[in-house]
Amino acid sequence: MKQRNMMPYRISSILLLALLAGCAANPNPIIDTKGVDKARMAEDWQECEQISKEVNVPTGVAKGAGLGAAVGAAAGAIGGDVSESAGWGALWGGTRSGLDADKEQSKVFKRCMKGRGYRVLN
Repeated sequence: MKQRNMMPYRISSILLLALLAGCAANPNPIIDTKGVDKARMAEDWQECEQISKEVNVPTGVAKGAGLGAAVGAAAGAIGGDVSESAGWGALWGGTRSGLDADKEQSKVFKRCMKGRGYRVLN
């Protein structure tokens, strides 16, 4: 019984670690700084970073976890263990959505910097 009560905490911990690993997997863009005004670039960097935060990673994680839990529960209803399947579905859905949102956030940032005339190398 205690084992099942710990399941949500374990899932939350694993999900958090997976998201942190996903964020670490997306390094800052590498920009060719030859002939670039560093002060202007720092300003543009900050502005593009703010724009990229409009991609709401936590909302994506929550939606993915909810959908994953629903799909997992449905599979568990067929296979036998609804709560465990829902937990694994939430973990998979939340992690996948978080990684996708993080990737999108990185793309938005890079497009913003390119749009301001910088040569983004990665």
